[in-house]
Amino acid sequence: MHDLIVLYTTFMKIGAVNFGGGYSMLPLLERELVDERGWLTTEEIMDYFAIGQCTPGIISINVATFVGNKRAGIPGGIAASLGFLTLPIFIILAIAAFLTNFADYPIVQHAFAGIRVCVCMLIFQAVQKLWGKAIVDKRTLLLYLVIFLLTVFSKQLPITIPTAAFVIAAGIFGLLSGGKGDK
Repeated sequence: MHDLIVLYTTFMKIGAVNFGGGYSMLPLLERELVDERGWLTTEEIMDYFAIGQCTPGIISINVATFVGNKRAGIPGGIAASLGFLTLPIFIILAIAAFLTNFADYPIVQHAFAGIRVCVCMLIFQAVQKLWGKAIVDKRTLLLYLVIFLLTVFSKQLPITIPTAAFVIAAGIFGLLSGGKGDK
């Protein structure tokens, strides 16, 4: 039971400051789950993000569920997910209940303008960390360049390629190429 409470409170703390969601959360997760608690490695977080990206739902909730499940099975996944959701739900309900046209207030618009800058920086930090751990040889660099170009020029392609297809193709590439190759 103690493990479930720790999972719940840890992810409640993370959920309380999860502005920008997804990849902007990566530095916070790494600091909390890798550096402070030792629950995961950076590689595991990257794997959870990759899986969370191509599974239904919000990446951050998926990651919380994966981490909780790793620590304490299904009850752990539920505890971590509920912890992550608790404060944001209360904040959203309070905003909805007490403030009409919340986003129209100049003070809120200014706050969100500042938050967007911070979120961009958090995403940039996540990309830097991911780059160092993911691009390990010529093969992974080639894979990165192919996926990058397909993503950049996706509007010019005759079909839309879903994100999950990139993740699955990259996984197959990794299997077929034997993982890490020549440096």
